[in-house]
Amino acid sequence: MILTKAQYEEIAQFLVAVPPTRQSLRKLKQRFPSQSQSTLLSIFSQEYQKHIKRTHAKHHTVEAIETYYQRYLSGVVKDGTAPVLLELANEVDYAPSLMARIILERFLQDQEESPPSKSVINSMLRDPSQIPDGVLANQVYQCIVNDCCYGPLVGCIKHAIGHEHEVLLRDLLLERNLSFLDEDQLRAKGYDKTPDFILEVPVVMLCPLALEGHIIHWIESKASFGDECSHQAYLHDQFWSYWNRFGPGLVIYWYGFIKELDCNRERGILLKDCFPTDLVTLGQSIAQP
Repeated sequence: MILTKAQYEEIAQFLVAVPPTRQSLRKLKQRFPSQSQSTLLSIFSQEYQKHIKRTHAKHHTVEAIETYYQRYLSGVVKDGTAPVLLELANEVDYAPSLMARIILERFLQDQEESPPSKSVINSMLRDPSQIPDGVLANQVYQCIVNDCCYGPLVGCIKHAIGHEHEVLLRDLLLERNLSFLDEDQLRAKGYDKTPDFILEVPVVMLCPLALEGHIIHWIESKASFGDECSHQAYLHDQFWSYWNRFGPGLVIYWYGFIKELDCNRERGILLKDCFPTDLVTLGQSIAQP
């Protein structure tokens, strides 16, 4: 779904006033019934991640960490079954999974002589049963399953959705009998940074209001909404590199994008929110009267 910048900003402004909960997602859908659920969910997640990045530092000062840890300890002493960590995260407006990480790291510092490694922390967050304290393990688990935007559970879901859309794109290319190389095949050839698919025979995406079209050498799949922040990062880190190495290409934001961002067509990067139906091979294009 393609939104104007004004439509996007109206949604983003609405999200400023609501907490990052599943109940807020329902309110968002009620407020913007004409927008797809997937688009709203992606915008919801992206806007919350921006908020977390802006406020991340204040939650990681020595004073803040010690305050959170002491509040956790006093809370579980009163009632170890209550969602102490989850309620603390919601109170200070921080992602529950990230709050769980702070408390887990602080707990392990008391248990071990050296600071815990990142791999150990990640392993315990993925499987809280490894945490050597039953109460904390339960508290961490509650945070992970109730986090809409962060944590290992959300990471697995995002990875699965991304893979699902890559498979969908592959199937659509096969249906059109388009010859391509995928990311794994390209890396086997020695490429270090590659799009999802390189077309062995370039295609042309026709323009409804013009006789000419846009040549496409590669296609990148993004199972997200293309907002200005993420799109500019992708341009810098990925898309211009692809363009420089392989020529012009197409980016599919399956959950939509801000219309005004599709401004680099003449320079060789096109945006769509679905697989284009107006593709022809270069040979077909030349043969047309």
